Amino acid sequence: MTQFETLYCAAVKKLGGEQQLLDQMPQVLADTELREIADDRYLSMMTRCVFRAGFVWRVINNKWPGFEAAFDGFNPLVIAHYADEKLEQLAKDERIVRNFQKIKTVRDNATFVLELQRQHGGVGNWLADWPGNDVVGLWLELKKRGSRLGGNSGPGFLRNMGKDTFMLTGDVSAALVNHGLIDRFSATSKRDLNRVQEVFNDLQQQSGLPLAHISKVLAFTV
Repeated sequence: MTQFETLYCAAVKKLGGEQQLLDQMPQVLADTELREIADDRYLSMMTRCVFRAGFVWRVINNKWPGFEAAFDGFNPLVIAHYADEKLEQLAKDERIVRNFQKIKTVRDNATFVLELQRQHGGVGNWLADWPGNDVVGLWLELKKRGSRLGGNSGPGFLRNMGKDTFMLTGDVSAALVNHGLIDRFSATSKRDLNRVQEVFNDLQQQSGLPLAHISKVLAFTV
């Protein structure tokens, strides 16, 4: 029995059956599907993940139709040219969460999206072309080039858009250490993150499953 098979059996036992585990698996899109998603949807999800960070997710989700209206449907070309006065107006708009620092990130990330359009033809092309065995590198690029897309916001954005990624939630991090897959590590250390990537790549070779599904399996073993 491989290491992954042992983990898989533990997760199945924890949830009470294989179907219960399979029902928890996130959707992972094919590269062709990622390319077909419009850039306004990518900017919308970036924004949703930024605003969710440190906030009650349910409140953000309930307000999301107001966000879509207030931010012009997240058209990146329009938002990238917002004047400072427009951002100040949004900071008073009751349709959204009026956090000025996070509101400013929407314009910054719109500019980032336009850069990806010029360089790759769109966010979907950039994500589809990024190698799956270096998802940590993709996280670091999101953190470096985007605004407030570090921490779990960047990986959360990828997960919600269907780009295959693992998540270093508390459960996943605990599972990695508890099962002896890695020593205690820091999520802010590039060296440690690369080691985690190697662990996931190895488990993917054993299982043939997407990183997102492996991540869920690990989480349910805790």
